[in-house]
Amino acid sequence: MGWMRDETGLDKCAANYVPLTPLSHLRRAADVFAGRIAVVHGDHRVTYAQYYDRCTRLASALAAMGVKSGDVVATLLPNTPAQAEAHFGVPACGAVLNTINTRLDVDTVTYIFDHGGASVVLVDTQFIELAEAAAARLETPPHVIEVPDAAAGFPATGRHPAYEDIIAAADPVFEWHMPQDEWESLALNYTSGTTGRPKGVVYHHRGAYLMTMGTVVSWRMVLHPVFMQIVPLFHCNGWNHTWLMPLIGGTLVCARDITAKAIFDAIADEGVTHFGGAPIVLNMMVNASADERREFSHLVEVVTAGAPPAPATLGKFEALGFNVTHVYGLTETYGHVTECIWREEEWGTLDKPARAAVKSRQGVAYPMMEHITVLDAKMAQVPRDATTQGEIMIRGNSVMKGYLKNPSATQEAFSGGYFHSGDIAVQHPDGYIQISDRAKDIIISGGENISSVEVEATLMAHDAVMLAAVVAKPDDKWGEVPCAFVELKAGVEIDEATLIAFTRETLAGFKAPKRVVFQELPKTSTGKIQKFELRKLAAAL
Repeated sequence: MGWMRDETGLDKCAANYVPLTPLSHLRRAADVFAGRIAVVHGDHRVTYAQYYDRCTRLASALAAMGVKSGDVVATLLPNTPAQAEAHFGVPACGAVLNTINTRLDVDTVTYIFDHGGASVVLVDTQFIELAEAAAARLETPPHVIEVPDAAAGFPATGRHPAYEDIIAAADPVFEWHMPQDEWESLALNYTSGTTGRPKGVVYHHRGAYLMTMGTVVSWRMVLHPVFMQIVPLFHCNGWNHTWLMPLIGGTLVCARDITAKAIFDAIADEGVTHFGGAPIVLNMMVNASADERREFSHLVEVVTAGAPPAPATLGKFEALGFNVTHVYGLTETYGHVTECIWREEEWGTLDKPARAAVKSRQGVAYPMMEHITVLDAKMAQVPRDATTQGEIMIRGNSVMKGYLKNPSATQEAFSGGYFHSGDIAVQHPDGYIQISDRAKDIIISGGENISSVEVEATLMAHDAVMLAAVVAKPDDKWGEVPCAFVELKAGVEIDEATLIAFTRETLAGFKAPKRVVFQELPKTSTGKIQKFELRKLAAAL
């Protein structure tokens, strides 16, 4: 016995060990799926052979510009073919991809250019003035490559080298730089932090590769899906879905402008089978006008994340011909790392409201994750009783390397051997996690904890309400009380007293909002409601 203790000669070698990287998916697809359509954007349609060629040329062009391994190449692009190509072409020359949120202000973009140290930036003509203004503030600004999109109304300014010219002139036989170590940095993503400067989250090749593998399993994907990239590729690299598509020979349909009409048209005309989007996207489609909608006969699979979706929205959305899987994650976890796996044998007979309520849970860990649970302040497991609150803690392969140039924040985030999400949740007896609130969004009124999520879900169930956000309003007697900000559907009217009375039909009196303000809600580029802005308004009421 014990003969396996002698491992002499059983070493890693080129034949049996290759560092994991999502780059391998496109290298394989260029051969296996060479003639299949890889990317669609209006009249732009390229096969996998052409997609690989264009990414190779981008890598070659960047290397010729002096970009070296470990350098940062940034983008200020919407979801267009160039943004997809950057996801492969930038790391293929050994560089780290930094996709920047196109809706940030000049000051923040300047900070990201400087902090990340971008040497080159690819910029859509729509955002060229933003890039120029940010670059002008730096001693060593990044080189700008302009990416016009004439069909969308953004022809080239002529002030910078143009993307297509650079691609056409580049060497098509450039040898890709594959990582020697799967821990090498692949991407740099800045958090959309609501306080202070955004933090630079660093991804490794291994985490992104395993995210693509886990997503195929969890989204029940088979060969050749038609996927519409709605989640901005500057947001967790679009939840890694663009890196995933070549794995199964899928077609990537770019969504430059996120409108209900564009999504319905793509489903009807391109046969889109899968997309991801924040609940605000689902809500937009539920409330689309008749002339924006299109008929389609196939079931469309949708993952939603970004904020807990209101059960009322989920129910209405599924009735249109969509199957929704609720997922959850953060920038620090490459996107989604939990999923609400549907249990047909237990939940198949539920009525629509109960079904939607179950679907709004954040669920259980994705297969590439080690352990995701809810722990108390002492890092002990909370009871699985659906009421005891704790913080969602995450451990697994798709967790960031850490925050760039910020070791203290990295250490704090990883203390106790888990990534601390900052999200407050309960755990059901079956292990499914359900967010109660962000730690900073919980309202403490007269010593009672009120979940803003619960109050919002109640408001969203009213037919007049398009969107609702609830924040704490300072109160002399109770410390703070719930204050609701509500965006109504077009052409609908309702008064404050009626809406408050509606919430009291299902909520305890102390949970019902004490004020309702009717206005358009401030949102981030990814559709998240900016509660910090609403807190300022509530405090001034």
